Amino acid sequence: MRKSTFLTAAVLLLVLAVPACKSQYDKILESNDTDAKYEAAFAYFNAGKYNRAAQLFESLTMLTNGTERYDTVMYYLGLSNYSYKDYYTAETNFQQYLTYFPQGDFSDMAAFLRIDCLYRATLRYELDQTATYTAINAIGEYLESHPSGANADICRHYIQELGERLDRKAFENARLYYKMEDYLAARVALKNVLKDDADNVFREEILYYSAMSSYKYAEMSVREKQKERFLVFQDDYLNFIGEYPESEHRKELDALYAKVKEN
Repeated sequence: MRKSTFLTAAVLLLVLAVPACKSQYDKILESNDTDAKYEAAFAYFNAGKYNRAAQLFESLTMLTNGTERYDTVMYYLGLSNYSYKDYYTAETNFQQYLTYFPQGDFSDMAAFLRIDCLYRATLRYELDQTATYTAINAIGEYLESHPSGANADICRHYIQELGERLDRKAFENARLYYKMEDYLAARVALKNVLKDDADNVFREEILYYSAMSSYKYAEMSVREKQKERFLVFQDDYLNFIGEYPESEHRKELDALYAKVKEN
């Protein structure tokens, strides 16, 4: 009992001692001294302590609203979160900055960094691509308004990379039927990918797996249906070599075509 009482007293003393041990940073954060907080925010930012800088800049938004410093504070709030790699929060910060200051001193850079945040928030092709579509639309809008900007080439690279990611997702989703050995569904799915997007960057692979699907489907069919279904493979084969005569898949498909013709 005496031991429990001693521990409780010790904890109480520790809690009471915390305010007395408050750090200089905490004091500045809780202060209403705009000048001191403003200088400290940049000091922490320049020292690479971005999380602390972000907290100070966020606190400054209330103190500088309506003043000449508000533009700078809002931009550096976003830049601090961006540098801290909190891209979700930074994107929101930059969007808010652009809403308040569409022609502000930092508007061009804020617009690009918002795009960069959206790009960095996208997920690998196996996962949901909602963020990718959002980023592509935003990048397209950015390029319309900044076609010759300093970051235009970077944005074009982003949009190309994200487009290829969507192409890969469509291709891999269709090829999944092939891996499951559902060859009829695989051919239909693969053809639909090209129907929706004829310029899919994986077009060669799509046509290859389409031909392989039609061959395997015919091969697994009852004898009465094979002749008709091998004709579908022959069409797929001729379409493939017509577009990709030098493909690495050519040798394999040539052998299958020769085998079908022999029979």
